Amino acid sequence: MQTVYIFGHKMPDTDTVCASISLAYLKNKQGWKTEAKVLGTLNKETSFVLDYFKIKEPEFLNDVKVQIRNMNYNKDAMIEENISIFQTYKEMIKYGVTGFPLVNNHRKLTGYVNVKEISKYLIEGNINYLKTSYDNILATLEAKEILRFDDEIEGNVLAAAYKSETFISRVKLQPNNILLVGDRYKILEYAVNSGIKLLICVNGDIVPDNLLEIAKKNRVNIICTQMGTFKCANMIKLCNYVNILNINPHPVTFSPSDYRNDFVEISGKLGHTNYPIVNKKGICLGMMRLIDINNYERKQVILVDHNQQSQSVDGIEEAQILEIIDHHNLGTIGTSKPINFRSMPVGCTCTIIYQLYQEANVPIPPDIAGIMLSAILSDTLLFKSPTTTKMDIEVGNKLAEIANVDVNEYGMMMFKAASSVSELSVSDIIHSDMKTYKYDDSNIAISQIMTLDFDDIHERTEDVIMELNKMCEYGGLKIALLFVTDVIRNGSYLFYNEKCKDIIEEAYGITEIYQGIYFDGVVSRKKQMLPPLLDLEERR
Repeated sequence: MQTVYIFGHKMPDTDTVCASISLAYLKNKQGWKTEAKVLGTLNKETSFVLDYFKIKEPEFLNDVKVQIRNMNYNKDAMIEENISIFQTYKEMIKYGVTGFPLVNNHRKLTGYVNVKEISKYLIEGNINYLKTSYDNILATLEAKEILRFDDEIEGNVLAAAYKSETFISRVKLQPNNILLVGDRYKILEYAVNSGIKLLICVNGDIVPDNLLEIAKKNRVNIICTQMGTFKCANMIKLCNYVNILNINPHPVTFSPSDYRNDFVEISGKLGHTNYPIVNKKGICLGMMRLIDINNYERKQVILVDHNQQSQSVDGIEEAQILEIIDHHNLGTIGTSKPINFRSMPVGCTCTIIYQLYQEANVPIPPDIAGIMLSAILSDTLLFKSPTTTKMDIEVGNKLAEIANVDVNEYGMMMFKAASSVSELSVSDIIHSDMKTYKYDDSNIAISQIMTLDFDDIHERTEDVIMELNKMCEYGGLKIALLFVTDVIRNGSYLFYNEKCKDIIEEAYGITEIYQGIYFDGVVSRKKQMLPPLLDLEERR
């Protein structure tokens, strides 16, 4: 069963993280195999929440792009370097490939061999030299073992083609000779007495018992094959170890973590058809064929608290989206087939997830109830945000009972833990909770940070403006805003990039705007900060 990843948007806040964790718990109780993930660094508030309820922080998910490990490459396609050339060729025919990775007996990649090099060897190679194993010879010549003293055979190949007297008088046999011979007693006697390396009896002929005794004494290896001399002479060169060929010791390889798109691009440039798949330790895991690039398994995901492609994980277009649970307006993510999409006009995703628990009749543990409550309090600003619904309040109070916490007391504790920004850089402040939206022919970014210490940010006004200006100049944005929300005052201070001043004045109906202006009662990005900009876009 494939693991399904559940995650929120790239700027993880308390709702997106707690929704991922609580939904993963529910799905696993229902028999799924899921994991909650995060797409970025947790903010101080979320870290406080997880620490308070003793829940482990989800692991980071870099992307959901299709990787080699998700593709159906052949995990058996490799050849041991000590296998015969003949067996290598048979394996190539079996798999319909023109090349194979070579590995040692520990499956470590040692090279790559292809049909071209086999053909070249058959035409130009030294066919009189043999270096291989006794077993390779048996397999290639379809032979039977008679005597074995050596597991590896190396030497020069001869065939007894002369008359016996002529052969014995002209050919001086050496200990490293490999002799092909039929039913010719005198040559057989000469061979075993000479102590040659290997005697190959062709046509199924056998060695007389008296000569076998001499062969044993002189440690002569003997095999018997039904092949005739001519066929045997042609096949013997195919007994050689495949690594005697001119192999490529450093072939182009891919690892399981490499991306499918990179594989397609690189293979398109190189023009090869087969590539070894190798892990970080150099162990060969198999071979990918170019014709297999469309045979892969997409990663399965469930999205929470977002449905905008720009806010989601990299490679989301390559994944299989199973479900979306969200409380925002419909975004740009599309699917190739119908999915479960739960969208409700409530203040928090965890409010919706509570309904899923009720529908599934799955009890909510105290720690899960605690983080779900935290998400609701965070997104609704202790039920003060205009996005707050009656359902948010009802669900929040029920979760507080399960978690055994006081809503107001715990809520203020949570906000105070997250309110200090003195240790954050200006870039961290702006990017800690930033969302981008399509605007006209460009994009806009709206950042929001909760703090009880606005003065600390106000003292760094110039640095804030500089960062917002830089985001627009180099980040392809038309508008970049930072709203600093004060939970106690129930309002927000606004900073903006300098070039959008006129747009901001017109959108928010302000005659003379200035950096750090206070908007009383404005605390919701979804209902109060973004809509005036979108309304202005429509009017224009």
